[in-house]
Amino acid sequence: MAKSAAFNDPRFNPVVKKEIPDLEIEISVLSPLKKVKDVKEIQVGKHGIIIQQGFQRGLLLPQVATEWGWNREEFLEQTCHKAGLPADAWEDPSSEIFIFSAEIFNEKDVK
Repeated sequence: MAKSAAFNDPRFNPVVKKEIPDLEIEISVLSPLKKVKDVKEIQVGKHGIIIQQGFQRGLLLPQVATEWGWNREEFLEQTCHKAGLPADAWEDPSSEIFIFSAEIFNEKDVK
C-alpha cells in the first residue's frame, strides 16, 4: 500500500528521489469497516472513507479531510477521484461506501 501511495495515487505526481529526505512515515491502523446507509453518518475528522464501484476502489484516511479543510461532500468527491471514478460516483446506487476510524502512528512520535 505504501508503494502505491507513493507512486500511483492519481491525485499527486509520483515521489521522486530528491523528495526522499523530506518524507515522513506514518502508519494508520484501521478499525473494522462499517457500510454506510446514509452519507450523513460520515463525520469529517473522525471517519475515513472507502468507496467501491465494481473493481475500482478508493480509500482516504480520516486525517486527510481535516488536513485539506474538506467538508463531507468534498471528502466523498476526492475519495471517488482516488478510485478513478467521477467525482459524483458516490451518489450512484451501485457504489458502496464504508467508513472506519484510524489510530495513527508517526515516526516523529517515536523519536
